[in-house]
Amino acid sequence: MEKAAGSPAVGGGYPQKNAEILSSQYGINLFLAGLLLTFAWAVHAVGISKSHLLSYLITLMLIQLLWMLWYLCRSCTQRRLIRDKDTHAGARWLKCGITLFAVITLILDSFKIGYYIDFSNCLSPTEGIFPVTHAVHTILQVYFLWCHAKDVIQSFKTLERFGVIHSVFTNLLLWTNGVLTESKHQLNEHKERLITLGFGNITIVLDDHAPQCNCTTTTLCSIFSQGIYYLYPFNIEYHILASTMLYVLWKNIGRKVEYHQQNKTPFKFHGITVGMIFGLMVLTSTIAIVVVYLIQIGGSKIKSELALTMFYLHAIFVLALMCTAGIVALLIYRMERRSLDNSKNPARKLDAELLVGTAAGSWLLSWGSILAIICAQAHPKYTWYNLPYSVLVIIEKYIQNLFIIESIHREQEKVNDDIKTLRIVTVSCGSTLSLTPLYKEIYNGRATRDPGEVPCLFKGSICGRENDGAGVAREEKSQDGSSVMHSASDFSFYSRNSVISNKRRILKNIAAFLFLCNLSLWIPPAFGCRPEYDNGLEEIVFGFEPWIIVVNLAMPFSIFYRMHSAASLFEVNCKT
Repeated sequence: MEKAAGSPAVGGGYPQKNAEILSSQYGINLFLAGLLLTFAWAVHAVGISKSHLLSYLITLMLIQLLWMLWYLCRSCTQRRLIRDKDTHAGARWLKCGITLFAVITLILDSFKIGYYIDFSNCLSPTEGIFPVTHAVHTILQVYFLWCHAKDVIQSFKTLERFGVIHSVFTNLLLWTNGVLTESKHQLNEHKERLITLGFGNITIVLDDHAPQCNCTTTTLCSIFSQGIYYLYPFNIEYHILASTMLYVLWKNIGRKVEYHQQNKTPFKFHGITVGMIFGLMVLTSTIAIVVVYLIQIGGSKIKSELALTMFYLHAIFVLALMCTAGIVALLIYRMERRSLDNSKNPARKLDAELLVGTAAGSWLLSWGSILAIICAQAHPKYTWYNLPYSVLVIIEKYIQNLFIIESIHREQEKVNDDIKTLRIVTVSCGSTLSLTPLYKEIYNGRATRDPGEVPCLFKGSICGRENDGAGVAREEKSQDGSSVMHSASDFSFYSRNSVISNKRRILKNIAAFLFLCNLSLWIPPAFGCRPEYDNGLEEIVFGFEPWIIVVNLAMPFSIFYRMHSAASLFEVNCKT
């Protein structure tokens, strides 16, 4: 099939298109089988136990490990060959982020191993094998993504498509398993909290998968069992990030790369002080709110109502600030009228699709809350704060998506050739000096600056060069006539550049502020602060089981949206 790539263009693409379709269908069936197995375990289906699910996941991870080892070995033998790279895929900050989540995931695996050792008398051996396999899988996968996330595979394309898509859906299934396990734990806690709010008519049946035996060391068992659920949010983010990076790698297989120079855009703290200060204030206050919420909720009816009111008021204030910042950024974009980059870019396209797709999860929850407030017969005081909160969630994500998608599609500003060749002239200490070498110096091959000629820049001014008196006199004489000619154009250039610089500074501060705000709004639902569960109004209107199903389906996407938005805004800040 690979030989068909050299055939005429009319039929050359069909074998690879068929390989893409076949591999995608293979991955979807792999995922659906695992999804049904996960669902069967969750509802306690007859004949399905946790060991069956873990055995399936272990098998998938082992197959991926074999493929990654084969790919790494083949790449090592061909390391001298020049490989095509997608410069937009696998950014360094993204690799650093996934490495951080992977390290915490390894800590989670160590907790699971310790938990298995303490309950080894009544747990299946697969519960001990799974965390060991998962730890090895995590280490090798992170190394693979660091080294090969940018690859554009051009050999063994059909085989590689199946290998990469297998890896994508393996990570999605591991993500699903983590989401379900964490959701079941959160649901048990929320069922108990509803009693304190006076919703006694809701049937409380705890879904317990705890081992049916005593722990060998009670203290360690308590640490392991509680610590596991606090680490699950990082494990969930790790697997979804890995699946997105692998999906971009799959889309790049056989792709013809357009070679062009990409400007490196490192992250700098300079110029974003205001945005960082306000963002850190939001982050600090959010952590404090979450701590108080988790302490107060479920304590008593009064404490629970105060905790919910406090959460809603804080969230309303933060969302209103984010809406304002997003509108200001969009207005600046309307004033600039810069063209958009519409070139083919799988990574950028996936980012935009994930933003809109995952935002639908929180939009679903918000519309459910709005409908419940409208239709409910009784309205406790704290539930009224839910209405502006839900409306602002919808508006804020709408505005933020517009800002991020336009930002990642905007072409980077190119320096005009006239500006590049413009001689920057300024007056310092009564003399006119230039940063650029004189024409005679270039012509005579003496454009390289002598060691003694050290320019001094301070706040845009030039303090002259150390040289002999005759040299300075000649340079002053040669440039006296040109200073008047350049003064008008230089002033125009500086004023125009100042306006652009101010706009860029505002946009960078907005991106930094929204970045920290999205991290702040990721923390509450990721660590159990979920008013969609706790206020009880939606359960009364829609019924407990239907609403819980909606929340459990939509909440993972809402949590992922915040982390993905933070990553996208970090990229926006670097590009601006």
